Amino acid sequence: MKKMFKIMAAVLAVIVIVISVSGIFGADRGDFSFNYGDSHNEIAAMEREFDAALEVAEQAAASPVNVGAGAALGYVIVTDYVSNDGKTDVADALQAVIDENPNRTIYFPDGIYLISKPICTPADPRKSVDLQLSNYAVIRATDNWSSEEAMIRLGGKDAANDTHTPGSNYSLTGGIIDGSGKANGISIDSGRETMIQKVSIKHTPLGIHVKYGANSSSSDADISDINIIGTGGTDSIGIFVEGFDNTFTNIRIGNVFTGVYLKSCANSLRNIHPLYYSDYTDYENSCGFLDEGGNNVYDFCYSDQFCIAFRIVGTRSSIYDNCFCFWYSAAGGREIAFETDGKFNSVVTNFRTGFRGDTENSVLVVGEAGGYGVFDNLLTGSVSDITHRFYKKGGLIWSVKNIF
Repeated sequence: MKKMFKIMAAVLAVIVIVISVSGIFGADRGDFSFNYGDSHNEIAAMEREFDAALEVAEQAAASPVNVGAGAALGYVIVTDYVSNDGKTDVADALQAVIDENPNRTIYFPDGIYLISKPICTPADPRKSVDLQLSNYAVIRATDNWSSEEAMIRLGGKDAANDTHTPGSNYSLTGGIIDGSGKANGISIDSGRETMIQKVSIKHTPLGIHVKYGANSSSSDADISDINIIGTGGTDSIGIFVEGFDNTFTNIRIGNVFTGVYLKSCANSLRNIHPLYYSDYTDYENSCGFLDEGGNNVYDFCYSDQFCIAFRIVGTRSSIYDNCFCFWYSAAGGREIAFETDGKFNSVVTNFRTGFRGDTENSVLVVGEAGGYGVFDNLLTGSVSDITHRFYKKGGLIWSVKNIF
């Protein structure tokens, strides 16, 4: 009830201020007369009153909606135990909430949760938790962050390989993970059926790290609807995958040197869009998708402005369907759609290149001639070499003119 009165008081204060401002400035500009010198203090006072009223309204309105909704669903509300003021280090307190509430959904209302070390969730289904962050809940690394591990380590304690016991499908949903330019974002350390979804990851050298999984290196994770912003350095990676058998869907990645780095195989990627916009240091080695594992499937994946759109290590083979690459700036001087340091063995269908006309362009660069790779239905523009023609099958369409 007190909070309701606060909301009503705040709204009334805002209305009074709006009416007062309307009286000063008037609806009819023809009748406008206003002495700035005489009214300066009055306007400043009104602005202070408005800011104060708005702050009261935001505080009063946000708290009951978020906490009440979570409590009604039986969630554990972290603000019952920790501060979300963005000033207090709550790492130990958050870890205690996780450890003391097995098999519960833990809800983070809007606010800033400052942590100085990683938070670990259990992989053991008997102890696991489901972390749910409100859309404007921010978990932020402190300026003195020193750990090489990620801020949130899913399955970072009590390792397990168990899909039969209820609780194996733990997850992290929503909110913002802010690495403050120092800390890595999220890692999947152990467990099975792990989910990360609807999360915004900001200012992290490494956004998401999927480690070798518990099931003979299989991690079986589902990661979807993610936005990642890196730190722009040559060590900045959007997603790094060591575990096998994962799905990645609807992900946007920016300000990184390598968009997606796959060391493993049997991964499915759909609608993944990494974008390069750093300072072009070592640009010739920047890469949208780096595939070291092979036997991965790419569908509607889009490399944007990286020097090398899709790089394949050795003679590995993967499948690329309806993918494309694009360059909007000539700053790098060179544009490569596919590069492999061995023979070309991948299958590429319905591929589109968006080369500029004022750069050195290659559809394919190989380290060794030969291989059984295929380009089937390729739409491209002007190129500097014709290596890709040795792997052509089906239609090869040359655009009439370049985009630029």
